[in-house]
Amino acid sequence: MRIIPEPLGIAFRRQLRRLSREDAGQSLVETAVSLSILMTFVFVFIEVCLAFYSYGLISELAREGTRYASVHGSTCLTASSVSCTASASTVNSYVTHLGYPNLAGGTMTVNTTFPSGSETPGSQVTVSITYTFPITLALVPHNAITLSTSSTANILQ
Repeated sequence: MRIIPEPLGIAFRRQLRRLSREDAGQSLVETAVSLSILMTFVFVFIEVCLAFYSYGLISELAREGTRYASVHGSTCLTASSVSCTASASTVNSYVTHLGYPNLAGGTMTVNTTFPSGSETPGSQVTVSITYTFPITLALVPHNAITLSTSSTANILQ
């Protein structure tokens, strides 16, 4: 019996079919790995953006606190000649209750000091804020980052 060789095209097609059957699950594995890496980068990016937002938020709160204290010095009077002098606890309460959105859900500590010891015009006021930023990513060893900022201004009245 004589064997007639197959044309080259048919043998090549059979070889391709055999190889394609062996790689049947490859695209599924590649998609799973790629998608998990991509989603990790997306969530890390969101967390970093929240940290920058939180730092900008506490910086703005510190500036608002020093502005409030600088216009409510020891010579501050309302329209009815009632004293409106701001103490350290008043400034702390004002900053805490400003109502800015706390998207990260962390805790904030406000500390107001008068370096010269008085609230007279020309003295300085410093508002320091410490914020504990919670990290909500899975498999991250640290649970929180501490952000801190301060603002100093002269008391105007």
